[in-house]
Amino acid sequence: MLSFKGTHFPKDVILYAVFFYVRYGVSYRDLEEIMEERGVEVDHATLNRWVIRYSPAIAVKAKSQKRETNKSWGMDETYIKLKGQWTYLYRAVDSHGDTLDFMLSEHRDEEAATAFFKQTINNNGFPDKVVMDKSGANYAGLANINLVNPRWVCHYDFDILQVKYLNNIIEQDHRFIKKITKPMMGFKAFHSAQATIDGIETAHIIRKGQLSEENIPAYKQFMALAG
Repeated sequence: MLSFKGTHFPKDVILYAVFFYVRYGVSYRDLEEIMEERGVEVDHATLNRWVIRYSPAIAVKAKSQKRETNKSWGMDETYIKLKGQWTYLYRAVDSHGDTLDFMLSEHRDEEAATAFFKQTINNNGFPDKVVMDKSGANYAGLANINLVNPRWVCHYDFDILQVKYLNNIIEQDHRFIKKITKPMMGFKAFHSAQATIDGIETAHIIRKGQLSEENIPAYKQFMALAG
């Protein structure tokens, strides 16, 4: 359960603001006006602190509660601007488009790809097949998995397909993330970018219905993740 100790606003107000920001792609100043129209006077700097503080923990809980995905994966990376430079958002979805995992990295190389695949397998189990583009770094990162943890050696044998047109599902899925981040006009620090992406991806997981079969409004599901 997240702690809201020391905050000057009710929990529901804070979480509603965080959800609105990561789901609808508005600027903090626009969100400040939106909240004011709802009778809540809160400055954009405070809204920024709320997103950075609460999004990562909510994302961890969402990952642990999402429904089981299948074993046919698509993996790719997209780009997020940080201090005027591009950083790399590694993402993976299954063949139905359900989110498997995501990771923001300052580098696009074999080491980053290895870390991403290790994280994704730890959280979702081993795949039967992984589709990716023709990036040598991504292929090497996946091939390294058995070297990262000796207990995995020879336990699994999965196909790696480097065929770009087969990866259309995840490339289409990137569009939602880019649509939300575009109005944010880039990020000034890696930790704030990472926290914000955590929130955006969590809202996207909820939007896909990966957390609940019931007809519960998305913002209420988001709030429920905070305990």
